[in-house]
Amino acid sequence: MNSRATDRPLPRAVFFDMDDTIFDHARTCRAAIEVVRSEDSLFRPRTLNELWREYYRLLDSVHSDILEGKLSVERARRERFRRLAMFCGTSISDDDAQSLSNRYRAAYQSLRRAVPGARALLERLRGRTTIGIVSNNQVAEQVDKLEVLGLRDLIDLLVISEEVGVAKPDPRIFRTALARARSAPREAVMIGDSWANDIVGARAVGLRAVWFNRFRTRNPDPLAVPEITTLRDTARIERLLAAPGRPAPRRARSSAPP
Repeated sequence: MNSRATDRPLPRAVFFDMDDTIFDHARTCRAAIEVVRSEDSLFRPRTLNELWREYYRLLDSVHSDILEGKLSVERARRERFRRLAMFCGTSISDDDAQSLSNRYRAAYQSLRRAVPGARALLERLRGRTTIGIVSNNQVAEQVDKLEVLGLRDLIDLLVISEEVGVAKPDPRIFRTALARARSAPREAVMIGDSWANDIVGARAVGLRAVWFNRFRTRNPDPLAVPEITTLRDTARIERLLAAPGRPAPRRARSSAPP
């Protein structure tokens, strides 16, 4: 398909998850862990893949404590490296954990990248629908990622758990996004990589959903929603987004602050 389907009716709003949907968190994380492992022998008992997968698991397990206010961001970062050292058979002090966290953080910040195809997809949708980010994280962290990646101007609105006060899959964060986009649930679509947070959460409030299964994990319910494994096939994604009904305005911007 060579021609761009500029007249194809799109939903009034398209919401994206951020990490591992627009921003390539997994591979940025792996690259940063590789840097830390190369600099410190305490991690050598484990392969890079073992170390990365365990750190990625720790990210998920500790992140909920941050969202619930049980741990500060800095304390959570130290705790992850304390547990990662234990995974390698070593106990370390808080100071050592902080040092490792700082080194990892510096590498992570310098290696940030977008998911392949994200920019092209956002550019294709820009101005034809309201584009929103619905994410579980801190506002400053997510805004900084978008700015570093040069994607901030392609996003119409941000709905971040820190600011809203609830996290996906809580229905309230999706309802906040819909209100800011001035969209009814049937007029919007959610695209995300987390089945529980993005797909189940969105469908609970009546949003259509598209599962971004970029790591090709088992589909819990193949008949529930469309599935994509790459953002590069923009024409196919556009066809999945398109639905019967009135096309979105040519320049659909939310007046609410991000």
